[in-house]
Amino acid sequence: MMVSVLCTSALVPGCSRKDAGGPAGSLVIAGSTALQPLVDQAAKQFMANNTRVQITVNGGGSGAGLTQVAEGSIDIGDSDIAAEEMPGVDASKLVDHKVAVVGFAVVANPRVGVDNLTQRQLIDIFTGRLTNWKELGGADQRIVVINRGKGSGTRAAFKQWALRGNEEIESMNVDSSGEVRQTVAATPGAISYLAFSYLDDSVKVLNLDGVAPTVENVTSGRYPVWSYEHMYTKGDPGPLAKAFLDYILSDAVQKSLVTRLGYIPVADMQVTR
Repeated sequence: MMVSVLCTSALVPGCSRKDAGGPAGSLVIAGSTALQPLVDQAAKQFMANNTRVQITVNGGGSGAGLTQVAEGSIDIGDSDIAAEEMPGVDASKLVDHKVAVVGFAVVANPRVGVDNLTQRQLIDIFTGRLTNWKELGGADQRIVVINRGKGSGTRAAFKQWALRGNEEIESMNVDSSGEVRQTVAATPGAISYLAFSYLDDSVKVLNLDGVAPTVENVTSGRYPVWSYEHMYTKGDPGPLAKAFLDYILSDAVQKSLVTRLGYIPVADMQVTR
């Protein structure tokens, strides 16, 4: 599946797409849907510069990505959380490559009539103690919690940093970040959470304890709901996987594509975890 890379035009000075020794082969990458937009766009750019390379990027959630890369059925597994935190995954087999930071925003249907939640109110919503938006000064509308599935790294990160580890109520579960956005936009009273890379005008973005979910507030440490984005390989990456990972970590991607898509370069963080 992975072959030798003698010259990578996207990375090595003096190389060109016409070089006979350029990279060739295929990679399969899967996992986090929060990270998927970045990996997908980076893969398209990499393939445009290296025409004998084929990269397939799938979602499926962090749990699926970690499980599949540990089994050896894919080349790279994407995750919103560290492999050690995902139940059932043997992290000892995996090598971590942190490629970005992602912030997660609380989002609601645009008609809920609320702009801000305290963290205590957010916890009370997701644990079922608050059930109507009028209890929060909003519309007389039942609160509908929309969650990701149990294997979602986005859900795990949100539970850890936004809900302080509290167990959520049973609710509607959806399979991907894109489906979360679509469901919240279409469901009266809905609330959920999305990576910054998925935010648009179809959903209402809520402040948390008066702090807006922005890149600036994440990098400064004022906004607490964020995580590292990981790309895992089983053991050290092969030549083609390493070339692609190096490309994602290069200035060409970190200083343009990463920020343009709503992610944060790890080097920009003023706080660490």
